[in-house]
Amino acid sequence: MATATLSLREDYWESLELLEHDTEYIYNFLLESELPMTTLELVEILVQERIQLEKQQIEQQRSSGGDIYRPVETFKNKQALVFPALNWRKGKVVAVRPGQNPDVGSFEVIKVSFEDGDEREYAAGLGEHKLNDLPAMEIQDVNLDASYVLENYTDDLVDVLEQDLETNPDFVRIAGRWFPRALLVDINIGHLNLAEAVLDMAGGGPLPTKDLIEQVEVSANVNPKLLEFSMDLALQDDGRFDEVGPAGKVLWFLQRLEPPEVLEPPLFLRYAGMDYERPLLTEDMLVLERELDDELSPLEERSRHLDEVEIRLIYPHWRAGSMPLSSRLRHLFPTAYEAPRIQFTLVDGETGDRFPAWVVREKRYVYGLREWYDGQNLQPGSLINVQRGEKPGEVIVMSDSRRTSREWIRTVLVGSDGGLVYAMLKQNVSSTFDDRMVIAIPDAGAIDQVWERMSKERPPFERVVVNTVKELAKLNPQGHVHASELYAALNVVRRMPPGPLFALLASRPWFAHVGDLHFRFVDSEPA
Repeated sequence: MATATLSLREDYWESLELLEHDTEYIYNFLLESELPMTTLELVEILVQERIQLEKQQIEQQRSSGGDIYRPVETFKNKQALVFPALNWRKGKVVAVRPGQNPDVGSFEVIKVSFEDGDEREYAAGLGEHKLNDLPAMEIQDVNLDASYVLENYTDDLVDVLEQDLETNPDFVRIAGRWFPRALLVDINIGHLNLAEAVLDMAGGGPLPTKDLIEQVEVSANVNPKLLEFSMDLALQDDGRFDEVGPAGKVLWFLQRLEPPEVLEPPLFLRYAGMDYERPLLTEDMLVLERELDDELSPLEERSRHLDEVEIRLIYPHWRAGSMPLSSRLRHLFPTAYEAPRIQFTLVDGETGDRFPAWVVREKRYVYGLREWYDGQNLQPGSLINVQRGEKPGEVIVMSDSRRTSREWIRTVLVGSDGGLVYAMLKQNVSSTFDDRMVIAIPDAGAIDQVWERMSKERPPFERVVVNTVKELAKLNPQGHVHASELYAALNVVRRMPPGPLFALLASRPWFAHVGDLHFRFVDSEPA
């Protein structure tokens, strides 16, 4: 059988703009299926439909220049023809004469002049001929292959579709799934009040939508998925409820019963932001910044293939009972389509004990480790191993515990004037730690008062750095301070990522670099 090829312009999917027909098709598809769908699922449907339409349009365009040539037909002089077997070439009949072939019987011969001036003769009026069957359409263009399109353009198409649906009042979305607003089941205030009471009795949650529907006794003669979606949307639009499930799972929690540290960052994690010149950072500084992996650093997510990551605990997270949602760690923790807060389960890798924790996506931290830190006798500078959980929604945490011993480590005290004083003192140590970043905190309450005072007074950043360098330098016979040591100490009094600190060290003459990111204070304190 003869074939004819189909193709699209090369940038078709890259420059795709949604048409009214596309939105209508998606809307009707959702109406007929009565199943809420994710943007990714809708993109797959859209691509299939677009390819089918483009094939039809290409065929129509190619055959619109005249009648399709089939040897079984007879033709007249000046009749326009299209030849599918010649890749839809167009021509015009310029002569018709009787054919001569005793084996074939009666037929005609037509002479066709093509658009490029070429002239050829073809048989007409033949009852049997292979060209009487129209050629199958052969797809040689990868842009008409749905698998290829989805593999190479899914992310761009998801963005295009989401932008369109988000501005269309006929669609609603909950937990990443879309549905026509017109089919929603009515969920009234009475239902929502009962849902609040159910969650209240469950300690705030989390509970799946199905459980709430059963206990609230919402009933409707519709698809159960549609009923769940309608309930989800009503809960989402009510400020009393938070959707806290990971991507693909809808769980509800009463916002008033969520930990305050989840709704607003604790004092120790608040960072107001600071402008600085990143070009000042040397290559060594950039390498160290990536090693420190502060969640506030502008680092791209990496190491998604790793199933475990080791982190150094800094004072703000130790004191807040939190963990950074940093570039190396993000992929290990649950995420969500829209929910700003996600409740999940942390598992102690040694004991198997499970305890609830929260991912606070927008502020990039994980909350809920205060008791675990205390139970492990951890301190700022301790090393923590974070592993992918065996079950979805679980993350394993471990510290390298060891027999308690007394060691000389950097210790911070609050002086009579309210300032910080550093000294090398013997302290009980029960876990492995980073030598440069470990800091013992004998009186956390006194440090809390320093934080409260500094949050009100906001002393100049440079002055805080200078004072910290001077204090740390006393502990080293050479008077040197390493950048990571200074970063850890600075965060005992003020939340600060490495970038602004490193830029300050690189730009001020009184911080002399003496090699390997060690610095010495060589001048009087700046005004």
